[in-house]
Amino acid sequence: MNKEQLNKIIEVVPSTRQKSIQRENFNAFIHYGLNTFAGKEWSDGTLSPDIFNPSNQDVEQWVKVLKYAGAKGIIFTAKHHDGFCMWQTDTTEYSIKNSPYKEGKGDVVKELADACKKYNVKLGLYLSPWDRNSKFYGTPEYDDYYCAQLTELLTKYGEIFCIWLDGACGAESDGKTKQEYDFKRYYSIIRKLSPKTIISNCGPDVRWVGNENGTARKSEWNVIPRLITSEEKVMASSQTTEKQNMKLLKEKDILAKDIGSRDFLSKFDDFVWSPAEVDVSIRPGWFYHKSQDSKVRSVKNLMRIYVNSVGGNSLLLLNVPPDRSGRINDVDVERLVKLGDRIKSLYSKQIFIAKITAPEHEGANKIRNVLNYTYNKNNFDATSYYTPREESDVYEIKLNFDKPYKVDKMRLVENVCFSQRVEEFKIYSNVKGKKILLYNGTTIGYNRIAIFDKRVITDNLTIVINKCRAKPYIEFIGVYESDGYNLKAPLFKRLLDK
Repeated sequence: MNKEQLNKIIEVVPSTRQKSIQRENFNAFIHYGLNTFAGKEWSDGTLSPDIFNPSNQDVEQWVKVLKYAGAKGIIFTAKHHDGFCMWQTDTTEYSIKNSPYKEGKGDVVKELADACKKYNVKLGLYLSPWDRNSKFYGTPEYDDYYCAQLTELLTKYGEIFCIWLDGACGAESDGKTKQEYDFKRYYSIIRKLSPKTIISNCGPDVRWVGNENGTARKSEWNVIPRLITSEEKVMASSQTTEKQNMKLLKEKDILAKDIGSRDFLSKFDDFVWSPAEVDVSIRPGWFYHKSQDSKVRSVKNLMRIYVNSVGGNSLLLLNVPPDRSGRINDVDVERLVKLGDRIKSLYSKQIFIAKITAPEHEGANKIRNVLNYTYNKNNFDATSYYTPREESDVYEIKLNFDKPYKVDKMRLVENVCFSQRVEEFKIYSNVKGKKILLYNGTTIGYNRIAIFDKRVITDNLTIVINKCRAKPYIEFIGVYESDGYNLKAPLFKRLLDK
């Protein structure tokens, strides 16, 4: 790759919307609706609204538990593939208004919007383009129908931080005409009515990682070929049947493992910033099934997923389905509370860095800037960072502590306002005159949690960036004492251990 090609790649930077969701990198998914009460994952749009009748629905419980677990936002299934609407819509009779819940006066979207506002959690909505109930599906009128639903959701319930567009569609297996979705029209309506809203999955802001088991790539890049993010590509890789949906939960990566390296990008000439989202369910299915109460992911497994995704330059979207009472089940609650405690514990013992040295800095961008993690919360731009004055083949950053500590992890953040640049780095410690390799890494991006191969008692660490796209722009370096939990690799080989 020549200099001109490389410059074209590092000119690609995130939008303010993308920076916001990458900063607040852990959200929750809630799948809830007729399928919950029918014991199904996918239903065909013929189930009666009469079955939706939770005995003790408590959306505030959802929000409080998920916030404690660490989720910054909640994305709710306002309409799944069955077409049943969980709000008081004027677009169809197949909705909660014809259920016995609150004598037809209930509105789960409104209840959740109010609860999210009360507890300062962002609200996002999933609105399936595939609708197995609508008489308009497969006709030109369907786009008007879908856009009317989008308009209701974006104008009646306050700020919506994300619209999640699923690519799943099995219309042909239903014996029906497949709808040609007018995604550009959908995007235009979202941008007009709610300019700050992220459009995810089948959308321009966030892409699907390519599996549903919680696995991010070892090297996850934000700058990728534009072609990969096309709606057609996403839909071609999405589910078409319920059986395939369940299979995806168990499969490994189904898309290209290398979509951001120099070699891969050299085959293309048009690029976009597109962060990956790791969507995964806390249970084997997306909707609640009592038979799966014994199969809820362990805290250890959830923590591995968190470190692998959030700590691997990806977003985490963890699905937690309420049960038929309308509450998150006690088993799930227990796991989520412990997950929240573990995430807090991960960062609980930050080490004071007494001295830090690096190659001479450019302008005011001194190396000590990386010790303060600060940014403008209105546009999520970093307010301080380090970059060297000169380009080099290798950049070495040395950290010294005031005394020896038992260390097992480091957090690194690039200033992505200057794109994503670091390609390879290593972390060493000098212990009793011997240089010990603790971590061998590739990408950093907006977040890298480097779990060392071994815990070490030391008063020093050295970061060596040995491959970079021009100069690095480092925003934050944090070093942490061991909190007693063993999170070391192999994260990728044993991610699904229970």
